[in-house]
Amino acid sequence: MTLKTTISHAKPEERELARKREEQSTLEIELAERELRSANLRAEMGAFERRYLHFVGLRYAVLDDLKAEIAERLAREQPKNERLQRLARIARAGANETKSSAGENTKDEPAAFESSAEMKRLYREVAKRVHPDLTSDREDRTKRQQLMAEANEAYERGDESKLLRILTEYECSPEAVQGEGAGAELIRVIRRISQARGRLSEIEAEMQELLRSDLYQLKSRLDEAQQHGRDVLKEMIEKVEEQIAQANRRLER
Repeated sequence: MTLKTTISHAKPEERELARKREEQSTLEIELAERELRSANLRAEMGAFERRYLHFVGLRYAVLDDLKAEIAERLAREQPKNERLQRLARIARAGANETKSSAGENTKDEPAAFESSAEMKRLYREVAKRVHPDLTSDREDRTKRQQLMAEANEAYERGDESKLLRILTEYECSPEAVQGEGAGAELIRVIRRISQARGRLSEIEAEMQELLRSDLYQLKSRLDEAQQHGRDVLKEMIEKVEEQIAQANRRLER
């Protein structure tokens, strides 16, 4: 007996369940692909931000510190000048904020984000099997949320073995065992479909927000300029370094 004949002789809820399972499978593949695109975008922006802070942000921190030192020296020379005292406090507060934003100085250049084909395949599999929006069970959802967070972190680090462990851990967990009965399973599948569609909408909104961010706009301008042979990041570094040199010369005078 063929599969088509078997389905035609199945009960109505079993036929509907088969159709819904096929729909769910299609949505899960799409969701995994969207999650991968979103994870790639977040990882690329994170890597770009670290590189920007390493090359430009830290230099701005040095520049603002020099400006604060100049303002403080002027304030010390005229201790009764309230305006200079106020400007010195403002300059120092700004320098501290820039330093905090730039983070600690490191000698190693941050690496750009790169993902292998195997990493992408593993992430898709994890997203298809583990994503929290693909279950209606509360306990299962909690476990999936934790595992998905770990998967995102592992993907950004390029940790293939961690992704594989996450996938294996969930596949062998009790939460992965499905219940019995076509009627109950049909309800679960319908809810999973609804949750997957909801998550697809959330991903789209999240990605649009990232694409509108100042950080992404800056990255896009630098990437576009690089395609035309300009190293805008290098130009920015040279500009800040010249300002640093001017501030040092002013302090020396």
